[in-house]
Order: sequence, then C-alpha cells, then structure tokens
Amino acid sequence: MGVNENYLFLRSFIQDPKRVGSVTPSSRFLARSMVNQAPWHEIKAVAELGSGTGAITRIMNTKVTDTTKVLLFEMDTTMRNNLKAEYPNFSCHRNAAHLVETMKNSNIDELDCIFSGLPFFNFEPELRNTLVEQIHESLKPGGLFIAFQYSLQMKKQLSEYFNIDTVKYVPLNFPPAFVYVCRKRET
Repeated sequence: MGVNENYLFLRSFIQDPKRVGSVTPSSRFLARSMVNQAPWHEIKAVAELGSGTGAITRIMNTKVTDTTKVLLFEMDTTMRNNLKAEYPNFSCHRNAAHLVETMKNSNIDELDCIFSGLPFFNFEPELRNTLVEQIHESLKPGGLFIAFQYSLQMKKQLSEYFNIDTVKYVPLNFPPAFVYVCRKRET
C-alpha cells in the first residue's frame, strides 16, 4: 500500500467520515481474512461494496477466473477511476444502493458472494436498510455476504436476513475489525 493510497483514503475520510468510516485503508490481513472465506471454485459472479483503494479487490483479483463476473462499487470518484484503470476487466459502479439494478444491466441473475467494506452503522437507517435488502435480494440461496465492521452493532439486523456462520475478530487492522460471514437462507 503506497503513500498515495493512505493520503487518498485520509482525504476522503476528512471530506465525508460517515461514508468512508476509517482513516486508513483495510490491511492485507483483513482483506485476506475476508477473501479466503469464499469458495472460489464455485463463484461465477461476485460484488464488492465500498472497494476504496482496492485492498480487498487486489486479493480477489488473484482468485477470480477469466469468466468470473465482478462488480465493484465505490462512491469516491477518484478511487473509482483508479479501480477502473487497475482492474479493466471488472465492472465499476458508483452506488451500491442500486446493486440489483446494476446486476440486471450487467446480465447477472444472482451473485454467489458479496464482500463489503461499507461502514453500515455510520449510515442513516433508511440507507442501511436499503443496502441490506439489496444485498439479500441479489444473492443466490446459500450465497455468502462477507463484511467487515468495527463493531458488533450490525449483528442483530444481519441475523434478520442471513444465517451468520461466523464473526471473526481481526486485530491486525487499524482499527481492529470484525469479519461477518453471513449466508442467505435457502428457502
């Protein structure tokens, strides 16, 4: 991770701390902890919400095949443009609240897995609810939602939509984080 990434992330945090959620990008330990939870041999379509400077994206890129469809979502224009340049085979979008519509426009029926670095608890309840509903609707039955948070405050809401397989504490991140591994119920 370069000085430019740290600067870009800090600048974005200062401009909009509720949307960015941290003063530093995710550590490689946190990114690996998340990406390694996914059954990559089964994944045909995946999304990452809040891609930022690409900490998770970089590791995902080592796991996907040429046929895996990848949707990245990042609100910050500079970060999104950097992602587009660095990952030209991935589809980059602005707003994760439009996940289902974006999938339809990309000819994706369902996602096998979604990774998220979004600071859910910083968002207004209406946006938080919209995002969780979009995530739930877009995943296949049994699909995984793997998210990191800096607290356990989202556990109750996520358990209303998903089975929470594990919540793993990752101390080698600043700040330390919790990785939620949630599975869409097969109904």
